[in-house]
Amino acid sequence: MSVDQQAATAKRKGEHIRICLQEQVNSVGIETGLERYRFKHNALPELSFSEVRLDTEWFGKNLGAPLLVSSMTGGTDEAGAINRRLAVVAQERGWAIGLGSMRAAIENEDLASSFSIRSDAPTVPVIANIGAVQFNYGFGIESCRRAVEIAEADALVLHLNSMQEVFQPEGDTDFRHLLSAIEQVCKALNVPVGVKEVGWGIDADTAAALTGVGVSFIDAAGAGGTSWSQVEKFRSSDEMRRQAAESFADWGIPTAESVVEIRERLPQANIIASGGLRTGVDAAKAIALGANLAGFGRVLLPQAAKGSNVASQEQLLQQFERIEFELRTAMFGIGAGSVSELRQTNRLLLK
Repeated sequence: MSVDQQAATAKRKGEHIRICLQEQVNSVGIETGLERYRFKHNALPELSFSEVRLDTEWFGKNLGAPLLVSSMTGGTDEAGAINRRLAVVAQERGWAIGLGSMRAAIENEDLASSFSIRSDAPTVPVIANIGAVQFNYGFGIESCRRAVEIAEADALVLHLNSMQEVFQPEGDTDFRHLLSAIEQVCKALNVPVGVKEVGWGIDADTAAALTGVGVSFIDAAGAGGTSWSQVEKFRSSDEMRRQAAESFADWGIPTAESVVEIRERLPQANIIASGGLRTGVDAAKAIALGANLAGFGRVLLPQAAKGSNVASQEQLLQQFERIEFELRTAMFGIGAGSVSELRQTNRLLLK
């Protein structure tokens, strides 16, 4: 990677953080679908609140809660600091944590430190991340192995972001023949390989095709949260593309719809629900709909970006604790004493 390319990557990563913090980048005209559901209250739960357990496991690793810090950033000093702050709290609370796209670190080893969080999160699952489209731009199995090595990761996720790439000024838009490339990675790596969207959702047919070639987990990453066409709109100097982005502000499969149809088609699939989740009640609904884990992304970013002083880190910890408290309280409210009971509940109703 040339010096100019490195500078461009750092600039893009910094712009993504700034835009997500300062601009209106939510989907418009489409929600997560979780708002369409409500829990049927159980007035007699026959359960002590103190007995409600959030612990679970994910690919043999123990978690304090069925929760994930979704992949967000990396590749700059600022992004590295955000990743480390999130990792410290994820470790303390027992959440899994995903990293942002590691393309920059593969192309330039000097940027690898922004993805090196294992010392901050020694025991929780860490998920490395590569854009699947990069298989058509020079990346291969060794690039994926290197990403796992840099992150000392327990799993690798390949993200699908076709719509973002179309609107990104420097986007890579050749998405041909990726399924066979994904299959080769799944066969070659000795860690679970998953696939995620970035905010437009994955349908059941796509999920079935992916699991059919060896993908171990699917992160639905549905619509209703951050819209990356909206993010890229704020980066673009192309007025035509800026205007066109508005037509796609309501594009995608809502998170709840994505989770439900994948679970119906693939009863044994390992599913992560992410995309627009904001509260522990959202997480409870997502798990009751069929998810194994619930992922939180941009809702965590403002606090994580504030700085590493004690007060800011304590506030970030409190945000994690609040989400857990909301999840535990929702479970108590329906008489579910464990995550497995929440998954099997019949008390989640369409409004």
